[in-house]
Amino acid sequence: MKADRNSVTRKINIVRGQLEGIQKMIDEDRYCVTIADQILASSALLKKAAQEVLEAHIRSCVRDALQTDEPNEKIEEALAVL
Repeated sequence: MKADRNSVTRKINIVRGQLEGIQKMIDEDRYCVTIADQILASSALLKKAAQEVLEAHIRSCVRDALQTDEPNEKIEEALAVL
């Protein structure tokens, strides 16, 4: 993985904590909107982590593949994720 491991790991660990908190909120029968808000926050942070990983992939692997005779495979990989 070419992305900043510390940054991605930090985001994933935050989401892990958020998910544990969400589970606790569900167990405590907390207000639905509050739970949904926390789920959306977790989802947004996961999206940022995914974007970071994909951006690094495009900047390294896809860029390198474009300099070969067969760049299509890496381009298709990146497009499939988008």
